[in-house]
Amino acid sequence: MEPRIVSATEWQKSLAEMLIREKELTRAHDALAAMRRRMPWTAVRKEYRFYGPDGSVTLRDLFAGRRQLIVYRAFMDPGVSGWPEHGCVGCSLMADHVPDLSHLHARDTTFVYVSRGSQADIARIKTRMGWTIPWFTMLDSEDGFFDTDFDVDEWHGTNAFIRHPDTDEVYRTYFVNNRGDEAFVGTWNLLDITALGRQETWEDSPPGYPQSPPYQWWRHHDRYDHVCQNGGGSPSTASAGGAR
Repeated sequence: MEPRIVSATEWQKSLAEMLIREKELTRAHDALAAMRRRMPWTAVRKEYRFYGPDGSVTLRDLFAGRRQLIVYRAFMDPGVSGWPEHGCVGCSLMADHVPDLSHLHARDTTFVYVSRGSQADIARIKTRMGWTIPWFTMLDSEDGFFDTDFDVDEWHGTNAFIRHPDTDEVYRTYFVNNRGDEAFVGTWNLLDITALGRQETWEDSPPGYPQSPPYQWWRHHDRYDHVCQNGGGSPSTASAGGAR
């Protein structure tokens, strides 16, 4: 690993060149967000049901009276490696980054997690991990299966919904999964501005930069070993994550 060492003047020049590209990316991101706002809506006709801390609820109930709803499907399910002590390590990493929801509520938007795990198991894991996310159990019904109908059957993903202001009908407005969910993980955004990046083998980094396979270094936040927490290398034990 031999980084290029330059003077402060040369460094500022390189930073200015980078800023041009970053502004292009920002404008492209804004344009993409504008496209999302112009996406057509599709009506949700079925009566999907969930179970929460206060009993059975519908998809409309998940809005909690607000106009918009974001639903992330997390793998806190029977059959997940390590269940019922914990759920999917990648979904747990996502949950660690959920902000104070007051900011979303101020924009008339509700955010919830849904899983197949029981409320008792979800509540226990939430307590252990320190999460306060509203979290509901998906229920099967004759009318339809939420995970199957909304592209999150045995896979993570994020759906957005809206209630029509005149009819109160529910519409699906957006969906993203796979690497699209990375936008919700601040750890990636922070690592991406560092010299070493995410330190994963798929990245285009200079020769000699430290890299390890993706997913394998991820841990539940209370399971990183002492060496890693204090600046050493990544843990060596593999752990399942997802797909890139």
